[in-house]
Amino acid sequence: MGKYVAKDAKMLPLVLMFGGTFDPVHHGHLRSALELTQVLPVKKIHLVPCQLPAHRGQPSATADQRLAMLKLATADEPLLYGDNRELQRAGPSWSVDTLESLRQEYGVEQPLALVLGWDAFLGLPDWSRSERLLELAHLIVLARPGQMHKPAKEILQLLERHELQAGENLNASSAGRILRLSLPSAFEVSATHIRRLLANNLSVRYLLPDKVLDFIYQQKLYQPKH
Repeated sequence: MGKYVAKDAKMLPLVLMFGGTFDPVHHGHLRSALELTQVLPVKKIHLVPCQLPAHRGQPSATADQRLAMLKLATADEPLLYGDNRELQRAGPSWSVDTLESLRQEYGVEQPLALVLGWDAFLGLPDWSRSERLLELAHLIVLARPGQMHKPAKEILQLLERHELQAGENLNASSAGRILRLSLPSAFEVSATHIRRLLANNLSVRYLLPDKVLDFIYQQKLYQPKH
């Protein structure tokens, strides 16, 4: 795997895009985002809830509810930002459109990176305008033990051309590199599992922030069906 850049690198710090449905946001999302700020020189992480997922069903909570939960969860972390730009666009949420928007906001010199999981990375050839992604940003691929499914030839060729090599700095350029990264506290927790527990009137404590859990109960989200 590529070696991550030291935090004291004398270059512009990274702006990261971390997307998802966040239905609801949980400690898996939040701990990964926080640890990215600990192992990389990060200026800001945009946590971007999608309006309409391109490859899965409609979220259970509304856009406003999902954004509210994200804002509650990140209120005390200055580098984590709940970003509503995809919620303001109609139709499916394409990552390339969001990266275009971030690139316009930050300018051409800003090192920008899209954070995604290994399985999502393996499906990259099916993404909308996937060839444009590395023109706009770097890719940070979070690999978890047990999830390392064998890449297709197209993905292997992509890694051969773009993967960060030992001694290279991700923020030495504004876009175009791929960093595979295993975070120290990677653990399995999913929004699907949380919703299933709540639907069966089972506790989800310690899987997500208490502020988010309080909001879920106040809004009567993911409740048992009678």
